[in-house]
Amino acid sequence: MLSGQPIIILKENVERNYGKEAQRSNIAAAKAIAGAVRSTLGPRGMDKMLVGSTGDIVITNDGATILGEIAVQHPGAKMVIEVARTQDDEVGDGTTTAVILVGALMEQAETMLEQGIHPTVIAQGYRMGMEKALEIASSLSLKVDPADRKTLIKIVDTAITGKSIESVKTKLDSIIVDAVMAVAEKVNGKTSVDEEDVMIKKQKGQSMNDAELIRGVVIDKTRVQEGMPKKISKAKVALVATPLEITKTQVKAKIKISTAEQITAFSEQERDALKKLADSIIDSGANVLLCQKGISDAAQFYLAKSGILAIEDVPEKDMKYAARALHANIVNKPESLTAKDLGIADLVEEDTEGKVTRISGCKNPRTITILLRGTSDYLLDELERAVVDGTRVVMDAMEDGTYVVGGGAVETELFMKIRDYAQTVGGRVQLALEAYATAFESIPLTLAENSGFNPIDKLVELKNVHSKGKKNAGLNVYEGKVVDMLAEGVIEPLRSKRQSIQSASETAIMLIRVDDMMITQQGGKGGAAAHGM
Repeated sequence: MLSGQPIIILKENVERNYGKEAQRSNIAAAKAIAGAVRSTLGPRGMDKMLVGSTGDIVITNDGATILGEIAVQHPGAKMVIEVARTQDDEVGDGTTTAVILVGALMEQAETMLEQGIHPTVIAQGYRMGMEKALEIASSLSLKVDPADRKTLIKIVDTAITGKSIESVKTKLDSIIVDAVMAVAEKVNGKTSVDEEDVMIKKQKGQSMNDAELIRGVVIDKTRVQEGMPKKISKAKVALVATPLEITKTQVKAKIKISTAEQITAFSEQERDALKKLADSIIDSGANVLLCQKGISDAAQFYLAKSGILAIEDVPEKDMKYAARALHANIVNKPESLTAKDLGIADLVEEDTEGKVTRISGCKNPRTITILLRGTSDYLLDELERAVVDGTRVVMDAMEDGTYVVGGGAVETELFMKIRDYAQTVGGRVQLALEAYATAFESIPLTLAENSGFNPIDKLVELKNVHSKGKKNAGLNVYEGKVVDMLAEGVIEPLRSKRQSIQSASETAIMLIRVDDMMITQQGGKGGAAAHGM
């Protein structure tokens, strides 16, 4: 107050939390988000049913999907959700682990803040812990050859175990690994895989067990005319980007016709032009045509007469997929089409039941299709999420050539090794390092809890076995025994573990350093601001 007059700095619509209140708010938000997905961790985790404002239902136990569907307002909670999104973008799996770790790190920070330890000290300890954790995780990793199909199948199996589509996982494991191995390329001696090269198509109506791998593409279209063949073996496929019809002129033009002969001449000329377009396809030797635009009735007639299976209005994305799978060229003008531009496939067949056309049996395709089937949309969506996770973990393992064991084995080892490292540091940072180590207990604890076993008993058992040097020991969630996870085949890419450690730690450090939150409410000008230490 100056002379009894208040000094107004912030607008009325700005809500401010500072000091311990801001810290408590962020800690509570992180714990709440971690709590939302905690019960989904592991093979025996539960599913969540999410109902949107429009009534759309999603049933899943995929962490990124759950957090992507729920609407949150708190800025701290949004940052934790960003951890899951980053994990999903970078790795494709391990989203729940990353979010639970953020929650555990914030919970540990809460205890230290109550003890009077400064946020900067906590952040320093967490950063040192993160560097040590990444170093330990790398030392625990094992090598995998990109051609080691047996190990890659185990990696996929670990990623999709526990999802509601588990009954068909044995079939899916092989399909996923074969699909990724088919499109993998060697670049400068390193294996490289583009996730866009594995196309996933869904077809409703049949059982999940009917999923299949198609060495080619599936197009959600059928032939343009009934008179065309449904099935063509030893296909030669032409890809045309322009329409096979007479297009309107760019300028406004009028044609004056005064006699019947002129009408006949005009229609004959139009028909001849369309016949030339169709003939250019026929003369190239093609027996299948994929056209990105429309095909006129007259052109359809000539193509059908020559026994060509033609599909119109094929989306550009599918055209590009087909070109890569068939080793074909997309031409802009039908007149310029030659035999060299055609793609080769063993079979092109229309599936009338699913209203799709399958192009299969391509030689060394650079794109490949996984066709999924299911009795309901909810099941198909969850099946797709499982396959996406599976393909991503195989890609990670093939590109990096490294994997680690699962079942909470790595986390138990991290907890014990970082605690030992903390003893060598000293000072208040030692307390922060010990707290950082304790956060890793949350993963084996949650695994045990979700599987119906006593979490404390299992954690003690794990620590006991690890103290005897058995670094691959983890929790068998079905029997409740501590076993060798490598022998059990429970393995995951090292990239997944590294990313979850890094993104969880960095987000926790960022949130701990915030001591002032200024949130502009809707209706006011300006954005929200959060001040750090």
